[in-house]
Amino acid sequence: MLAARLSRPLSRLPGRALSVSHRQDGARHTLLSCSASFPLVGRRTYASNVDPAGSKAVLVTGCDSGFGFSLAKHLHSKGFLVFAGCLLKDKGDAGAKELDSLNSDRLRTVQLNVCSSEEVEKAVEVVRAGLKDPEKGVWGLVNNAGISTFGEVEFTSMETYKEVAEVNLWGTVRVTKSFLPLVRRAKGRVVNISSMLGRMANPARSPYCITKFGVEAFSDCLRYEMHPLGVKVSVVEPGNFIAATSLYSPERIQAIARKMWDELPEVVRQDYGRKYFDEKIAKMETYCNSGSTDTTPVIDAVTHALTAATPHTRYHPMDYYWWLRMQVMTHLPGAISDRIYIH
Repeated sequence: MLAARLSRPLSRLPGRALSVSHRQDGARHTLLSCSASFPLVGRRTYASNVDPAGSKAVLVTGCDSGFGFSLAKHLHSKGFLVFAGCLLKDKGDAGAKELDSLNSDRLRTVQLNVCSSEEVEKAVEVVRAGLKDPEKGVWGLVNNAGISTFGEVEFTSMETYKEVAEVNLWGTVRVTKSFLPLVRRAKGRVVNISSMLGRMANPARSPYCITKFGVEAFSDCLRYEMHPLGVKVSVVEPGNFIAATSLYSPERIQAIARKMWDELPEVVRQDYGRKYFDEKIAKMETYCNSGSTDTTPVIDAVTHALTAATPHTRYHPMDYYWWLRMQVMTHLPGAISDRIYIH
C-alpha cells in the first residue's frame, strides 16, 4: 500500500509522528488524513560547528524585517561581523533603526536594493571598506531578500511576474555575482533562502514558485562550480512562516485583489466571474495567520550552513505535513501526487 510505505520514514523522525490513514475504494486509495498541527522537521540541534572566532564577516540581504532582521541580530550575538542589507535604510526604516540602535561595531546596516546594480556595487565597496583585511574576503553571503504575491495565472499581470522575479531571482543572482570574488577569497559560504514552493508548485502562487524554482537551479549550478574552489553553497527551504513574517495581512490581500480585478482583461472577468474571483481571494485571506510564529528553525538552519564544517546541501525547516507532501511531490510520479493533491 502506498500510504503504508509513506508512513514508514516517519517512525524515524523526532517528535510526534504524523497520523496517516488509508482506505480502499475499488482500486483507488485516499491517504493523508493528518492531525491539525505538526512539529517542525527543522527544529533540531545541529552539530559539527566550527568556531566563528575572529568575527567572520557575513552579508545578509533583506534585513528590514522577517528572517533577515532576526538573522542579523542572531549572527551578531554569535560573534560574526554582520553587514545587514536593508532596502529602506535611507528612508529611516524601523528595522534598520533598531539594528543601528545596538551601537555595535560588529553590526552595520547597509543601504541595499537588490534590484539596483548601482546599490549592489556600492554595497560591495562599503563591505570591503569595513573589513580589517579585504584580501581575506567575506566568509558568508545570505541571499534572503524576497517578496511574495498570489494570483492564478490568468489573474496575474506580466508586470507582477517581472516584479517578483526581479527581487527573488535576479536579485539573488545579481548580489551573488557581485560578492563572489570576496566570498571566494575566504573560501566561504553562500546561503540562498528559497522555499518549499521552490520544490513543489501550488495553485495561485505561480509568480512566487517560478522565482524560487529558479533560485534552486541557480544554487545547484553555483554549488557545482564553487566546489573545486572551496566555497560551499546551501539552500534553505522554509515551510509556512506567514504568521511569523507578517507576509500577508487582510488589508494587503484586499489591496492586491482590487488592483488585480481592475487590471483583468474583460474576457477573463466574464469567463471566471466575480463570484469565483472573490472566493479565491477569501481563501487566500484564511492564510494570513497560518503557519509557525517562531522563526528559530530557519535561523538555526542558516547558522548551521554558515558555521558547520560540512554544511547540508538543503535545509527543510517545515512541519511534518509539508515535509511529507514535498517528498511525495518530488519523488513519486506526477500522476500519483496529482491524484492525492488535486483530484
